[in-house]
Amino acid sequence: MQKLTRIITLSVSIAVISGCSYVGVYKRDIPQGNLVTEEMVDQLQPGMTQEQVTYVMGRPLLEAPFDAREWDYVFRLDKAYAGVEQRRVTLTFDDQGRLANIDQEGDLSEDLPLEADTTSGPAPDITDPTEAIPNEPRQNTTPNTTN
Repeated sequence: MQKLTRIITLSVSIAVISGCSYVGVYKRDIPQGNLVTEEMVDQLQPGMTQEQVTYVMGRPLLEAPFDAREWDYVFRLDKAYAGVEQRRVTLTFDDQGRLANIDQEGDLSEDLPLEADTTSGPAPDITDPTEAIPNEPRQNTTPNTTN
């Protein structure tokens, strides 16, 4: 019995030390799809062309495969330590390609807690391009071919 207790204690401690536990696991929010805001939907007017809608909303995540007159803009935010928030806007066009109907699902008025990841990625843009030029003159690396 004492050996079994030691084996179980050793197994549990190794699992905790190796990271196979839920203690201190980092999770992050996972946004997917088209970001849809109330301001974007408020700009839509019945009678707009598909090009005008694309300018306001961007390309749709889904176009109905059998009916190109229906566009779906879906946004899903899987919150790390909470539930899932989903927003959906379905736009229907008439035969002339004009916006006819707007259907909304989800709360578009609520601000989304999207944080920019500043720890990785490309360097930030430099406002003055001359700051990127080194002060030392460049040396010519092509060989002299004059005889």
